[in-house]
Parts: sequence; C-alpha cells; structure tokens
Amino acid sequence: MSGDPDAFEWRYILVGHEAAPEPDLLKWAKWFDTADRCVADTRRDDVRVSTVFLGLDHGFGHGPPLLFETMVFVNGSSEGMARYATWDEAVEGHQRMVMQVFKPTPILKLPMKA
Repeated sequence: MSGDPDAFEWRYILVGHEAAPEPDLLKWAKWFDTADRCVADTRRDDVRVSTVFLGLDHGFGHGPPLLFETMVFVNGSSEGMARYATWDEAVEGHQRMVMQVFKPTPILKLPMKA
C-alpha cells in the first residue's frame, strides 16, 4: 500500500464474483455507476438486510481489503453492519445476519383449561 489516498489499491471492480483492483479512476467510476453491486437483499415488513460490493477498501490498507458490506435497516434507519473481504464471506455473512435478525420467535405453550 503506497499510503496515497488516490492509489488504485483503494478502488476495486467485480469480475464475476472476484474483486480486482482498478487503477483507472474513470474506468472505475463508470463501472461503479452502472454495475449491479448487490450480493443479496432480504426484506420482511419494515426490516431489510442488504449486502453489497462497496468498490472501495473500507479496511483502509489494514489487513485484507474490506470490500463488501451487510447492513440492517429497520424502518429505514441503520441498525447494524458487518464488512467482508470476499464475495463468499459476504454471502455467508448475509445469511448469518438474516438468521439473526429474522430468527423465529418460539411459540409459547398456552396452559390447558381444566
């Protein structure tokens, strides 16, 4: 990592499900503007779990690039977030978040009438 905030190591595009550094700022911007960056999107009532490719390293050069993000929205407000380095990690993280957010509520056994 060069330490330069404009260095290409911060910008990525998706080639299939693989992230690839993109040194050309204009090429990256055009790709970002038109690409389908959605990994997964799960909604139920007013709750949404959304996982997307960010296109920028949100790890800021510390460790592997964090290029994917899952966010939880309730009534439009952000209620949680997790970031990942790879598409596969993002898919797994999305599934974990969905299971956590939408976990079934146990049905209580009602007392029997005598």
